Amino acid sequence: MAYVVTDACTKDFVCVAECSTAAIAPVATDAAAGTVSQVFINPDECIDCGNCADLCAQNAIFPIDELPADKAEFAAKNAAYFN
Repeated sequence: MAYVVTDACTKDFVCVAECSTAAIAPVATDAAAGTVSQVFINPDECIDCGNCADLCAQNAIFPIDELPADKAEFAAKNAAYFN
């Protein structure tokens, strides 16, 4: 199980800075940060610790198995960012 960032993300990069496995991208200093509307979690690198979701003030991050039905497409969007 991985975590998924949804469109409620405001790109404050708090989760990115606190991710122990660097599974969340882009970082604030990446050129790509200005070209996307949110950050993304790599499902292959996420260790399911939940730290990112706990830190997210916008409640934009969910475990994939608790992802609201109306946000289901964000699982694929997160994975696609890394492919």
